[in-house]
Amino acid sequence: MIIIGELINASRKAIKAAIETQDAAAIQQVATDQADAGADYIDVNAGIFVGKEPEYLRWLVETVQQVTDKPCAIDSPDPKAIQAALEAHKGAPPMINSISLEAERYDNLMPIVANTDMKVIALCMSDAGMPETVDDRMKIAEKLVGGLTENGVSVENIYVDPLVQPLSVNKDFGVQFIDSIEAIHNNWPGIHSACGLSNISYGLPGRKQINRAFMTMAIAKGLDGAIVNPLDKGMIAAITIAEALSGRDNFCMSYLKAFRAGAIA
Repeated sequence: MIIIGELINASRKAIKAAIETQDAAAIQQVATDQADAGADYIDVNAGIFVGKEPEYLRWLVETVQQVTDKPCAIDSPDPKAIQAALEAHKGAPPMINSISLEAERYDNLMPIVANTDMKVIALCMSDAGMPETVDDRMKIAEKLVGGLTENGVSVENIYVDPLVQPLSVNKDFGVQFIDSIEAIHNNWPGIHSACGLSNISYGLPGRKQINRAFMTMAIAKGLDGAIVNPLDKGMIAAITIAEALSGRDNFCMSYLKAFRAGAIA
């Protein structure tokens, strides 16, 4: 499972304040905490700063990479912001979060990711709106995966995000997402999937419990990437257990390591 640490996001009040005041120490603490907790990528997002996003996103990348060698997940639909962040990024190839089938976003971001070794999250959204069914998602994914591979992005570097929608809005949204994960992995051998799944519990009480249960169901269907808070010990424990139960943990070594470290009670 690829863990993408979600906490350096300007929509969070503390992060917004740290970006505005250029408080590098605060950003670096969040970055190191996530890296130490097992994040494989550190997501960086400055999307609320209209007009300043390229400047701030570049600063976030530089600031994070001063304290960790984990690559960044560059989180923006703005090609100028992504380009600025890429100019600053060092080390292992970053992840781009994300390209979609929305025409403007697709046309702007495809030239940036084409013929590179970067990981790319392919978000199942189009100008027609948010997909609801497995078929809706697969039609978008087919065009996204086809476009990316035709432009020199290997299947192994693509993480399809089928888009989670709130269960409180439609009782079938959870099942449609879960079945989409399975369909994606069956359709493109070697491809990956990823999502930020907390939207499933929007509007409902007990959100953490719902999110953790939903994560285990998604892993059982093939999910192998998640945009999550790696400091949420309950979520990380659920991921570790679900991966073992899904046959991805030889001799349960990761589970045993986590248990001995006290990460699973």
